Amino acid sequence: MKIQHLFTSMALLLAAITTQPAQAAEQRFSSPDGKIVVVVNDEQGRPTYQVMLEGTTFLKPSPLGLKTNFADLTQGLTLKNCDVKTVSDQYELKTWKQSHISYTATEATCHFNQQDKQALDIIFRVSNRDVAFRYKVYAKGQTLAGVIEEEATGFVLPDGTTTFLCPQMRPMTGFARTAPSYETGYGYDEEMGKNGWGAGFTFPCLFHEASGWLLISETGTDGNYVGCRLQNTGGASYQIGFPLPAELNGVGSTSAAVSLPALTPWRTITLGNTLAPIVESTVANDLVQPKYKASRDYTYGKGSWSWIIGMDGSCNFDEQKRYIDFSAAMGYRSVLVDALWDTQIGYDRMAELSRYAQSKGVGLFLWYNSNGAWNDAPQGPRHKLDRSAVRRQEMAWMQQNGILGIKVDFFGGDKQAMMQLYEDILTDANDFGLQVIFHGCTLPRGWERMYPNYVASEAVLASENLHFGQGACDAEARNACTHTFIRNVVGSMDFGGSTLNKHYGKDNQHGTTRRTSDVFALATAVLFQSSVQHFALAPNNLDDAPDWAIQFMKDVPTTWDEVRFIDGYPGKYAIIARRAGSKWYVAGINGQKETVKTTVTLPADVTTVDYYSDDAKLVGSQKVQKVKRSTLKVEIPENGAFVVVSDAK
Repeated sequence: MKIQHLFTSMALLLAAITTQPAQAAEQRFSSPDGKIVVVVNDEQGRPTYQVMLEGTTFLKPSPLGLKTNFADLTQGLTLKNCDVKTVSDQYELKTWKQSHISYTATEATCHFNQQDKQALDIIFRVSNRDVAFRYKVYAKGQTLAGVIEEEATGFVLPDGTTTFLCPQMRPMTGFARTAPSYETGYGYDEEMGKNGWGAGFTFPCLFHEASGWLLISETGTDGNYVGCRLQNTGGASYQIGFPLPAELNGVGSTSAAVSLPALTPWRTITLGNTLAPIVESTVANDLVQPKYKASRDYTYGKGSWSWIIGMDGSCNFDEQKRYIDFSAAMGYRSVLVDALWDTQIGYDRMAELSRYAQSKGVGLFLWYNSNGAWNDAPQGPRHKLDRSAVRRQEMAWMQQNGILGIKVDFFGGDKQAMMQLYEDILTDANDFGLQVIFHGCTLPRGWERMYPNYVASEAVLASENLHFGQGACDAEARNACTHTFIRNVVGSMDFGGSTLNKHYGKDNQHGTTRRTSDVFALATAVLFQSSVQHFALAPNNLDDAPDWAIQFMKDVPTTWDEVRFIDGYPGKYAIIARRAGSKWYVAGINGQKETVKTTVTLPADVTTVDYYSDDAKLVGSQKVQKVKRSTLKVEIPENGAFVVVSDAK
């Protein structure tokens, strides 16, 4: 009886031990400088991560994992181990905010098992200003093709965090049912807990915490996945959201079909005590690789664009010829010929116009409708780029007639089929030596490096709205102080601004009224980054704009070697510096009523600078200014700006 009692007691003890939950595994790893720490955990079988900067929590424990059509990879997972190593890369990218990038990060590949079998890897990269991660999903048995239905990927912010977020547009709404076109305004310093207009928020997403700033976005998305958004799931919790069913006119799945094993795009988190790490981050391109070689040596530069002033009616042969002459007079590289050229100019006369432009040393970018059957946008050319055979025939015609590139508009959302269309257009265009600009489109996600002929995307409340409504003109400075810190930091932005007209009308007497100064127009040419800039200048500006402003717009670069954050606050004011060669451009703008008074430390050791500034009435001037110890006191009135140009040779 005693022996039987002993066996019974041992069995009960063993049962008690085996029914106790396993102790959670935890792994920690840090950035090369040790300041950013990531903690990964598998408590209760659910993977989480936490991010800290210098001991302060910037992201609380937040969920990880995927749900697929063959396995639920959000629970029942065990963290086996994390393989940690240092990775580094150096690359040149003249279409980005910095031309030469040296990237070093800690890479931790965390292996998760499910039912004692390899199920999921979560690959982290932690640099001195960014945390990024993506998933590697493994085959399960004979399953080599799967569907990723949703991500559990979340971001739990500290209490008291405020937000600077852009609401995701409801699909199949707005002009000709072209939404989402990623062209909505931001909320400023709003409380957490909102979910935009019901569909979450467009990347990138900026958060202001008690200890600093955090920007969430994604990169590396191509035709193998869907484009994502950020949705609030209550209070301080946010989660990756997949496309909405109504996108692409309701056609196609919201999920991502993948071949196994599969790698997902990167989720990126840039953080710092100031906005400097965010403005200066290159993470969007650090984590990707070129998908093909450039078919030719692509060049970049400035151009003009009649549509922003003259609208659809300006797209005729004579007016485009006048803009070609204007670009030639400015020393510009190109003219963007916008919508309806196929009917208002025609293919034969467009070939003639291209020959004329080339005789003046100017090339043409041509507008195209992406459609398809995903919206009602009527502008032509239509149905030229949505199918491979027709697209390549059209691009062959462009190549034969010396066209520089294309601007493709009115896409249909972020479903996988749309992401494949972006990639197909870029790939085919490279075969014919064409550069590509996207409008009415999604956010670029590392595309400067992935696609060598990619130039820029709109994906912002851009300059066309300045023509359409006075409200946009009244808010121009505030919006510009926003894009500098959010949209433009993750990808090249085709804004189409920097007008010197007083009014958005052909005669410069009628139309919406510009509230910002001439110096503001110069400053945004520096603040807004894109390697090809089609400015909203007009031929009349050669006669009615200040000579110093015209000369600046002739000289300002569109490709940069370096960027530095100096000062600013989203929606209030922005001061940053960009370098091209040995020359530094420091630009500042003010979008608030109060005059900004500050002392700027210049990035170069110089004694004199070219100084462009506004007085209290927004009357601009240019002068050579002496500086001491490379510092300059500046005052920026509401809707005004300053620009400093210095040469450190």
